[in-house]
Amino acid sequence: MSDRLRRPPADPPLIGALRMPDPSVGPVVSLVRRLSIAFGALLATALIVYIGRDGYTDSQDDSGLSFIDALYYATVSLSTTGYGDIVPATEETRLVTTLVITPLRLLFLIVLVGTTVELLTERSRQAFRTQRWRSRVRDHTVVVGYGTKGRAAVETLLGDGADPSEIVVVDTDRTQLDAASALGLVTVTGNATRSSVLRIAGVQRASAIIVATNRDDTAVLVTLTARELAPKITIVAAVRESENVHLLRQSGANSVIVSAETAGRLLGMATTTPSVVEVVEDLLTPDAGFAISERPVEDSEVGGSPRHLTDIVLGVVRGDDLHRVDAAAVDALERGDRLLYVRKASLADED
Repeated sequence: MSDRLRRPPADPPLIGALRMPDPSVGPVVSLVRRLSIAFGALLATALIVYIGRDGYTDSQDDSGLSFIDALYYATVSLSTTGYGDIVPATEETRLVTTLVITPLRLLFLIVLVGTTVELLTERSRQAFRTQRWRSRVRDHTVVVGYGTKGRAAVETLLGDGADPSEIVVVDTDRTQLDAASALGLVTVTGNATRSSVLRIAGVQRASAIIVATNRDDTAVLVTLTARELAPKITIVAAVRESENVHLLRQSGANSVIVSAETAGRLLGMATTTPSVVEVVEDLLTPDAGFAISERPVEDSEVGGSPRHLTDIVLGVVRGDDLHRVDAAAVDALERGDRLLYVRKASLADED
């Protein structure tokens, strides 16, 4: 292996950090809502007591209840059983205490106790959801690295109709993982060169892994680890320099994308044929304009030429081989062939 490839420094001891996306609102919003309910119940109780203040007696003051007294009574009544200094003295106020203030007390306590219990059980709930996900997940896609390349790969998968629960993002950057979790993706914190981290991501049962790390040496090590754990998985990797492509392929990558050279070619084309670059970018954008897709050959198309179809066909996949549309080998389509063609990416554009 080239001297250019160096093993990245060891990270801290692995903490099992598979995190399921939370479908509920954020913790701050949830806390504000619950506090609003609690203070609303407190204020409503104070107003009820103040409106019926003539039916209450205060052992400390014979001049009658002020709003502050009513707020004090509401506070001690909802949070405790009261101190007995302010009590309902008439049948009407006792009835209001029984039918209105008592339910408000229960609501107040439920909100406070419920918040405490939820905080205490959050770890158990996450553990249960994690275990259930790991027992059910199959044929998902693991994305290693959620930088610019990884994020674009995820957007493409989602644009092609993939469910967020079928994508697992592995990274060491907590901020990046929070962004992935906000999209509903399952996230794993850790160094993907470690087999234990990839096992947590379920790579043994995944259908594909996208290696979008920032370093070529890291990409090689991730590919080697993934291929060892899952011999049949499809591995797609990105590298910065073309001289490392053969290392990725020897490590077990099925496809290798040279990100720097690809960007350089587009830059060169943009200086002379900018319209071509616009078309290429359009084809690479999954949710607008046109996109490159794949579909099986229909029965009515068997025996015909891919060049004579209504779809714009770019290539034909036969078995494990990809043929250009003008190749003699695929001049007559066969059952089981798959077509690479240009489709309209947005249904709204067809209307």
